[in-house]
Amino acid sequence: MKISFWLRLLVFPCAILALLPLASCARPNLKQALRASTPAAPNSWPVMLAAYQPWFGVKNHMNVGYASNDPVALQKQITQAKSLGIAAFVVNWYGPRKPFEDGNYALLQNLAAKNNFKVALQYDEAVDSPGSTTDAVVVDLRYAYDRYIGPQAGPSREAYLRYDGRPMIFIFPKHAGTDWNQVRQAVDSWPEPDRPLLITQAYGGRDASAFDGFYAWVSPGNQGWAPDGSHWGGSYLENFYQTMISKYPDKIAVGAAWPGFDDSHAPWSQNRHISPRCGKTFDDTLRMFRAFYNDSHPLPFLMIDTWNDYEEGTAIEKGLPRC
Repeated sequence: MKISFWLRLLVFPCAILALLPLASCARPNLKQALRASTPAAPNSWPVMLAAYQPWFGVKNHMNVGYASNDPVALQKQITQAKSLGIAAFVVNWYGPRKPFEDGNYALLQNLAAKNNFKVALQYDEAVDSPGSTTDAVVVDLRYAYDRYIGPQAGPSREAYLRYDGRPMIFIFPKHAGTDWNQVRQAVDSWPEPDRPLLITQAYGGRDASAFDGFYAWVSPGNQGWAPDGSHWGGSYLENFYQTMISKYPDKIAVGAAWPGFDDSHAPWSQNRHISPRCGKTFDDTLRMFRAFYNDSHPLPFLMIDTWNDYEEGTAIEKGLPRC
């Protein structure tokens, strides 16, 4: 996948901070300054992704000023993300179990196809069918193939995110007892080139061989959540990158960056916090991968967690908080 000039700039934290509306390190003539000060980047920078929530506009989620089924709002988000060098949204998705989110994903994929943008599904593992989760997952993923990925999906399928020609499906695990090896066998029956790459959050374990890669997610690390939010996740990311390099060198690694965490606005709040540290949390998580990857061993993807999860305090859509 070709890496654009602006995408490469995103690994320099001030570049993305300066482009965000509420950032505190903006400077005049930013683009010209970056062009002048940034050396020619090698083809080893990761493709930048952003996790995306499609559920705003229903009463069980907070009011963020727009509905996720408003094409004008979605078009604005795509345009803004592209201006920051973000290549794709990885969209939280439950299959047809939640029609509102499913319909919003369909709308987003159609708009992405018209704007040279990419999207991918982040499938929430089915937990609604005790004792039959594996079958439910297979059915949901086949639905995704038929509607969004395979040839019958229509022109919008061109917007689906692929790696080496294969569609990427991210898995958000719920530890519901799914037999992922059985799921792997089922999706491997999909015809080429649409046989998917399954990328999960929880690396390792008995089902590791069923997955093609692993992605990092917001975490305070082994120290756990600190009341003051000081455990920002550095140790977690170090362990993630080290493990991917040493134990899973043949798997796809998707690194992560986040601006902080605060779930106090969420109905499911557990009073968890990661301090933004005046933008330093985003700075540090964004650049962490550079200590582990280089020209000879590049990181293929880095995902910002998240574009618009306001309920857990990880949104970058409206910028980063000032100090």
